[in-house]
Amino acid sequence: MHVILTHEQADFDALASLFGAYLLDEKALPVLPRRMNRNVSAFVTLYGAEFPFVDPRDLPAEKIESATLVDTQSLITLKGMGKSTAIRVVDHHPLRRSLPDEWQVTVEEVGAATTLLVETMQERNGHLSVIQATLLLLGIYEDTGSLTYASTTPRDVRAAAYLLEHGASLRVAVDFLNPPLSAAQRAVYDQLVAAAQTHHIHGHHIVVTCGEALTLDEEISSLAHKLRDLFDPDALFVLVRTGEGVRLVARSTTDQIDVAAVTSRFGGGGHGRAAAALIRARDGQSDSEVLGATCEKLLALLPRYVQPSVTVAQIMSREPHLLTPETPVHAAAQLMQRYGYEGYPVVEDGRVIGLLTRRAVDRAISHKLNLTAASLMEAGEVTVCPDDPLQVLQTRMTDSGWGQIPVVDPQSGQVIGIVTRTDLLKTLAPHPSRSLGRNLAERLAAALPPARLQLMRAVAKEAAARKVALYVVGGFVRDLLLERPSLDFDIVVEDDAIALARALAAKHGGRVTVHTRFGTAKWFLAGSRFENSQPANPQPADLPTFLDFISARTEFYKRPTALPTVERGSIKLDLHRRDFTINTLAIRLDGRHYGELHDYWGGLADLERGLVRVLHSLSFVDDPTRMLRAVRFEQRFDFEIESRTLQLMDQARPLLEKLSGERVRHELDLMLDEPRAVAMLARLADLGLLRAIHPSLPWDDGLADRLTAALDAPPPARFDGLPGVSGVPRRRALGYLVWLSALAPQSAQAVAQRLRFHAALQRALLAASRLYADLPVLRAAPPSAWVARLDGLPLMAVYAVYLCAADEALRQSLDAYLARWRHVWPTVDGNELRARGLPPGPRYKEILSRLRAAWLDGEIETQEEEAALLKRLLED
Repeated sequence: MHVILTHEQADFDALASLFGAYLLDEKALPVLPRRMNRNVSAFVTLYGAEFPFVDPRDLPAEKIESATLVDTQSLITLKGMGKSTAIRVVDHHPLRRSLPDEWQVTVEEVGAATTLLVETMQERNGHLSVIQATLLLLGIYEDTGSLTYASTTPRDVRAAAYLLEHGASLRVAVDFLNPPLSAAQRAVYDQLVAAAQTHHIHGHHIVVTCGEALTLDEEISSLAHKLRDLFDPDALFVLVRTGEGVRLVARSTTDQIDVAAVTSRFGGGGHGRAAAALIRARDGQSDSEVLGATCEKLLALLPRYVQPSVTVAQIMSREPHLLTPETPVHAAAQLMQRYGYEGYPVVEDGRVIGLLTRRAVDRAISHKLNLTAASLMEAGEVTVCPDDPLQVLQTRMTDSGWGQIPVVDPQSGQVIGIVTRTDLLKTLAPHPSRSLGRNLAERLAAALPPARLQLMRAVAKEAAARKVALYVVGGFVRDLLLERPSLDFDIVVEDDAIALARALAAKHGGRVTVHTRFGTAKWFLAGSRFENSQPANPQPADLPTFLDFISARTEFYKRPTALPTVERGSIKLDLHRRDFTINTLAIRLDGRHYGELHDYWGGLADLERGLVRVLHSLSFVDDPTRMLRAVRFEQRFDFEIESRTLQLMDQARPLLEKLSGERVRHELDLMLDEPRAVAMLARLADLGLLRAIHPSLPWDDGLADRLTAALDAPPPARFDGLPGVSGVPRRRALGYLVWLSALAPQSAQAVAQRLRFHAALQRALLAASRLYADLPVLRAAPPSAWVARLDGLPLMAVYAVYLCAADEALRQSLDAYLARWRHVWPTVDGNELRARGLPPGPRYKEILSRLRAAWLDGEIETQEEEAALLKRLLED
């Protein structure tokens, strides 16, 4: 016999799981628990005839060969079970480590155990009646708070949708999910309300209440639901003395309070948001003593199990810009344009007296009102302290309507920071940053060569000694998380980067160069102890030539496409100035913070989703080259540009025309250096960015194939090591030449000037373009005519035209020139002509060219034939 079992005091998830498991194995017997919640018992009384549930008293007197436990991991023993009974578990609660090894266990993190069974049912596509589908829906809804609890997953939602599609009745579900309290339950409920006490622990408010229900034979969980709705705490603990002992029922609304961990200390269990325990009296103890002792123990345990809530200090921006009451409206407008904030505190004698918003400033300027901050501000002394929990901040914002709240030091009263509505919303999002508590120290150790790791740790040690926050940021962190680590890293200092670099040089050797205006420094390691400790045969990866130190800064753009103006700022502001969220990740290095991942702008989530996203709507207006970088990152990592970012690119596309040629070419240079260069250029064409740079920039599938062949394969060995283009990396030069050679010479000249090509590359491109245009004329020409046309051209330009030529005959001639013809010369030279009595002059070149042409065209094939031809030429 095979039975299906669940826990006592069964809720709807337990009952629905019983039925779901039966649908997957209709030979099994779903055994009702002896005790069920009152609303569950009412459902069975009304609709039980439609289900195959079996009362445990009606089980056949047979051996139980196997049992499936649903919504529980505790074995319910029945007559007929033995050591040989095979046990299978289907549950969604945290896995118990003490389960026997021979049990077959399926535990997955979903909101309800019913979800796991419905998913399997979907695969079989079985038929459900209305009331059967409703029971399964009740199972999901009860354990997910009708899909509102934070533990709800997309799988729960999809399972619920499937059941609704199969006729589940929301009307029936509502009736059973919210049953009224019975008279006996109401009496206990009133007692618990009167006894409730609120405890503030680590920024959370937690309600603990105790009562007696010696005659109550109904469940306590319904009371807990009502109490939670009444008090709306972060966590609720209900202790009730019953005839069986003290029942502890716990509920949580936050991930910072794991009630399952708390109840496990009393022999109970559950999951993070809902758990319970039964505490029985020991020898010599009365039930009332157990209740008091349990309450005392609970209150003593809570500080250890309640994680601190997020505080204002964790999300605020430090050292905000402040306005005085006399600040003119135009000065405030310039600050808002420069830094992008929507509001600034107005401070008088160190005290907050109001908030000046962008809306008020814009309206004053539109009406040409020359007013001050005092006249335009929203008056009030609305502040928070660094240690205030987010609930306090949220209340302040709601009550005041302010979108920016100053943070003041509780001792001095001075403004030390500001926190915005955006900061709050990001923290309250349903999926908090996965970076919280994440440490990448082990990844750093695995990714960096020993010498570089030793260098990084030395810098971190010095920063810690100077009490300076130190970060490695941007692409290095991104690539480390993508498991494609790079070796180069920049150091951002949340203080004076120049002072830190000089301190390191003084301690370890080397020299420092600084750029005071930008607060940056380069520490050159030549002569330092790090260079002297290198192995006998150092590799380039062992140690960098220098290390960059950058003071954390913010930046603003005076006009679109201009280079930024920078000012000192915090790490949060420094990361906000970057191009895309995936490049805003930082690893802190100093002291105990070594390896901590910081993610202020959602970079980790976008990295995991494979999205390239800008940080704000004016990002491409500030710097249009970011459009080209978006494509480069998208194709390099096989990501997608986020939809809103694509819209912003489309709107900002005309700004590319205003960019300097050097900045555009720099971005194209970087693309051509990438393995996926062709895909990047194709994407630029798809988005209309190539034509925005210059209308003559070409792209089509044939060009993509030619460029792929050029970049992926080296020139044939028979071409005898073609020289590159002076001053331009070989791959990059060949990429430009193959890409642009088919342009008409006039267009090629215009593109070269727009992109500010180096002189040598511009000459090579014009040579290639003119040659490509001349190919039809050369098609039937003899070898000597080809050589006359090609001699003197950059060989890389000739090779590019060879790759671009579609006609096979033309390709063969270009191949012959590169492989053989350019090396063909007559055996005689000017000395021979002088020895024969011919005076030096133009005739030398004519005769030698004639001899070379004869060799090339097959007119002569031996030195004797050459000598005869030379004799005739001299006689002429």
